Order: sequence, then C-alpha cells, then structure tokens
Amino acid sequence: MSFFSGADAYDRFMGRYSVELAPLFADFSGVEPGLRVVDVGCGPGALTTELVSRLGAELVAAADPTEPFVEAVRERNPGVDARLAPAENLPFDSDEFDSALAQLVVHFMTDPVAGLREMGRVTRQRWLVTACVWDHAPGGSGPLSLFWEATHQLDPGSRGESYMAGTGEGDLAALFAEAGISSVEDGALTFEVEHASFEEWWEPYTLGVGPVGVYVDGLDEAGVERLREACRALLPPAPFTLSIRAWAARGRA
Repeated sequence: MSFFSGADAYDRFMGRYSVELAPLFADFSGVEPGLRVVDVGCGPGALTTELVSRLGAELVAAADPTEPFVEAVRERNPGVDARLAPAENLPFDSDEFDSALAQLVVHFMTDPVAGLREMGRVTRQRWLVTACVWDHAPGGSGPLSLFWEATHQLDPGSRGESYMAGTGEGDLAALFAEAGISSVEDGALTFEVEHASFEEWWEPYTLGVGPVGVYVDGLDEAGVERLREACRALLPPAPFTLSIRAWAARGRA
C-alpha cells in the first residue's frame, strides 16, 4: 500500500473524516491540560493538531514512518517534536509520556502487538495507551465501507480492509491484552459527515492513497468507471450524510 502520494492527497482522501474523529478520540483518551503526549503514526497531523490545540506544542510529540507526513506535521505544528519512525521502534525514552495515542494506524503497523507494547514502554506507569481504527468489518460503518462493498459486488475475491488488525468490534481490546496493557476498555466513536455531491465523495478515491488507492490504480479505465457507478448506486441522492464509526480502546501501560 502507498502513503507516498503526499500530505495534501491524504488530507483530501481521509482528512475529511480523521479531522472530525480527532476531538472525539482525544476526549476518549482523557487528554487534559498539563499532560505530555505522543501521537504514534501521526500521518499529516489530524490528531497532532487537535492535541496541540489542547496542550500546546511543547507538550506534544509525534512519530510516523512516512517522511512527507512528518514534514507536514512539523510545518503545520511548529514546536512539536515530530520524528521519522515506525510504531514498533519509537525514538523516545521509556516513561517519557503521560499518554500515547494512535489514531487510525494500528491496522497499518507491521506488528500491531509490538507497536502497542512500544506505546506502553514510552508511557509512564499506570497512564493511558489509546488507539482507534475505522470500523472496516463487513457491513460496517467506516468511511470506506461503501467503497469496499461496491468493490466486493464487482470483484467477490477482493479483500477490502476487514482482514486488517483491529478493524472489527472487540479486536483492539484483544490486541491490547496481548500487548500486556491492563484495565482495557473499548467502545465506538461515531459522528456524521455531509457530502455535497457524489463527485466530491468519489474524487479522493482516485488519488492513490492507501489500500483503496492501490486497488483503484490496478483497474483499467473501464474498471474504474464500473466501480464508480457501483458506488453511486449504493449512495442516496446528493447531498447526503454518512454516519461514521471507529472502534476505540484504552488501557494502562
């Protein structure tokens, strides 16, 4: 999969949802003034920006394995300690933070359990480790669910993203337990997003971002058009509102 299409493309593709999710996730994570936190798998900074607004840049660090995203976080949030690194090998000291947060990244970790353990390592004892992932389960309410439903109609062998770690109800809690994180609680974060037109909804799927971008890039022109129209058939007339859900979990390091 590719996230090297750049921060602007990612913003157009996923930012329209991740920005709305960030304050809900920060609330779920118990972020409050005075805490020092790290945003693990920060992407171009939807959650980082929310954390800075609550805590100030001096109390926020971030890490991501994609260089354009790290550069975007540094540019958009001056003063944040943003570093190029994967979740499984965080370049921070043990017990450095009061809380470690991972928004929409556990399912992309090479080793989710190792990544969560690293989040626990850099978090002070008895403070929170939290994560959230879109509801990618079949029939789920993630922002990409309709796209993958249309894809499966045309290509029953397509896998979508439901096989990825943490994407079903209860999956994150199980990963937390395997990583040795205690007192785990999980739940759902839900919100609504309005789309003005089908074209506004569809166009970001053509930008080459993530598993969706890989799938669309693998189609010929006729295949893209078939998929486009299959998606249109599943959506109500514009403008329309989508109800979006992410699974979330929190526990003590």
